[in-house]
Amino acid sequence: MEVKGRDPATECYRVVTQVDGRRVTALVPERLAADLRLTGARPSHQDAYVWMAGHKNKIEAAIAQLARGGRRPRAPYDQITLIEES
Repeated sequence: MEVKGRDPATECYRVVTQVDGRRVTALVPERLAADLRLTGARPSHQDAYVWMAGHKNKIEAAIAQLARGGRRPRAPYDQITLIEES
């Protein structure tokens, strides 16, 4: 999984991973990495990257599920969305 940075318009991190031999790009909401005890708090870039590294397998599994057209991933990974790159 490769993190391509933050998309300010969607408040998500753009990630790219391989699924069945093809590159798939998804948006991972930054709020997943936020400290839920602090209402409205945005995670720092460092916190978001650390969180994504620690949850890499679950993020990749959710992206693969979505890319294969399977059932929606379980919460909170159901908030991940696939995008088409132009």
